[in-house]
Amino acid sequence: MRAGQDAQSVQEAVSRTTLWHLRILAGWLPRDGVEQLRAIAGWFEIRNVERTLRHGRGHDAPAPFRLGSLAVVRPPLSATFTVEQVRAALASSAWGDPGAATARAIGQSMRATWAVRAAAVPPAEPWAAGGLALMVARERWLNGRPLTEAAHSRAAGLLGRRALDAASFAGFVAALAAPAAWALADVPAPDALWRAEAGWWGRVGRDAHGLLRAAGFDGRPAIGAAAALAVDAWRVRAAVATAADGAGTGPYDAMMDAAAGVASSGGPG
Repeated sequence: MRAGQDAQSVQEAVSRTTLWHLRILAGWLPRDGVEQLRAIAGWFEIRNVERTLRHGRGHDAPAPFRLGSLAVVRPPLSATFTVEQVRAALASSAWGDPGAATARAIGQSMRATWAVRAAAVPPAEPWAAGGLALMVARERWLNGRPLTEAAHSRAAGLLGRRALDAASFAGFVAALAAPAAWALADVPAPDALWRAEAGWWGRVGRDAHGLLRAAGFDGRPAIGAAAALAVDAWRVRAAVATAADGAGTGPYDAMMDAAAGVASSGGPG
């Protein structure tokens, strides 16, 4: 951090530092370990695609993340790509065809695919399924955006078709498949999703530290390290956003309480 930096630039620096540490970790892993880490780290490539699309609409966007061995799309997308070119590049990669050349279709499809890929990494299955359930809930019942056909198809394997076809939030929660249901347990309404999202981060953090202590020579400690880095970055980014908002520590404390499973009357605002 430097004097004069705004909150957005500090948060960007936190994300870039996290990615750098993940790339260092990948450099020490065997090929199958890199494949697992690439699946876990899909958020950064999603952000790169979103930035490319934003640039294509004539808006400023931060420079893309340098993914190195963690990239799925090769060669990397150019900032001058049109939305049609982005769709074609994704369709020829493990991300798959998003089904339409729109920002909504691409964003939803990539997030659903990220969850499916991450769920194939055994320790990450509950994180991936729970995170996808939260994404779908936010899209449908807070943002008012139904899933595209491609996103619906990819999400069905983790969440269950009954949940995705539910007409109400309560019906969605009740029908969620077992690996995802934990993330929305005891969430009474969509306006409480912020608490569920913080609780998701709390679960990931606790699981991560358990994986770091795992015995043996498999990939669990590396996945735990990657998850712990992500959780630490989330905490720092949340603290920076709270400080910039100037509303005191209440919103941050409420999020950390929710992450720890502690009841709180506050909220993030």
